[in-house]
Amino acid sequence: MATKTLTLLGVGDIILGPDTDPYFDDVQATLKACDILIGQLEVTHSDNDPKSIELGRDMRALGILPKVGFHVMTLAGNHVHDAGPEAIHDTIEWLREHHIHPIGAGMNIQEARQPVMIERDGTRFGFLSYNCVGPQETWATTEKAGAAYVHILTHYELDHANPGGPPSIYTWAEPDSLNAMLNDIHQLRPLCDILVVSFHKGLVHMPIKIAAYEQQISHAAIDAGADLILGHHSHILKGIEQYKGRTIFHCLGNFVTYLPLLAPKPGQDPKSWARRRIELFGFLPDPEYPTYPFHPEAIYTIIAKCQIEDKRISKTSYIPLIVNKKGHPQVVKHDSDGQRTFDYMKKITESANLNAQFQWDGDEILIAP
Repeated sequence: MATKTLTLLGVGDIILGPDTDPYFDDVQATLKACDILIGQLEVTHSDNDPKSIELGRDMRALGILPKVGFHVMTLAGNHVHDAGPEAIHDTIEWLREHHIHPIGAGMNIQEARQPVMIERDGTRFGFLSYNCVGPQETWATTEKAGAAYVHILTHYELDHANPGGPPSIYTWAEPDSLNAMLNDIHQLRPLCDILVVSFHKGLVHMPIKIAAYEQQISHAAIDAGADLILGHHSHILKGIEQYKGRTIFHCLGNFVTYLPLLAPKPGQDPKSWARRRIELFGFLPDPEYPTYPFHPEAIYTIIAKCQIEDKRISKTSYIPLIVNKKGHPQVVKHDSDGQRTFDYMKKITESANLNAQFQWDGDEILIAP
């Protein structure tokens, strides 16, 4: 007997501000029209940590998440330890109290690597999440709170006679942490019908480029049994890949990201991060986006969508969005605005030598098998 058709939606980085509810006004109906909704919470929140309160990251800001229907929230990321272990604890407990499953972080590495299991109409979903970027201080250990992780190694090779010149850069996963991730997948695989792995990974603020390790770990996860890969962290949309019939969203881009702190200002200290990242990554935020100081191409973003029938993913697609000047993500239809996001995704996918192909399916964009 056929089971009910189910829908899973996934969104990228979320950084909440003091009055975040209006930021979800244009996407709330879309988010609620699914059976499982997963997102990435970029920072922790606490009412007890002075730094969290100073930045407006108290618990009240989280109130929008259950309102719009999130079921799973990944916490594995490079900012998970910014406010220390107390904020990790407070965020995890708040999410659980509000019936949202936290994943990818914990008070020790055993907790951080624990999967989340959700059942919908007889179909079992399993979720795992890992951080691949940022300082080792974010990693959980047997005695320290933090994120589940895959340790990425970087090698710079000068392949021409030009000392001090630009090198070739090679990246790959350190074997022990990669094997730990694969072991988690192997253990979860028999317990679920749909297995989703989330990675905080990629080259931040840099259009198109996919680092070698991103495909390595994504392919390895699928080889071990994952059905879907959801990437985030880069703060800019990246291309889509299909591997062995599974879809890899290399980076879903920003979703709701309120960050006026990083908007460059006249006379600002040149050593401030708001200024340094302009030099490091070669972009200047659009001054008309005061709460959204990201690469100008970061206005394009998406919601990943999977249709599940008979306990398997039968179709993957994405819902196109454009972030407006208020920093609000807006769903765009099959019109000129929707075509802008379609064209951008097509360009960055092809330019990164990824193999996904796209076609309109109503107001969604089908990822062609």
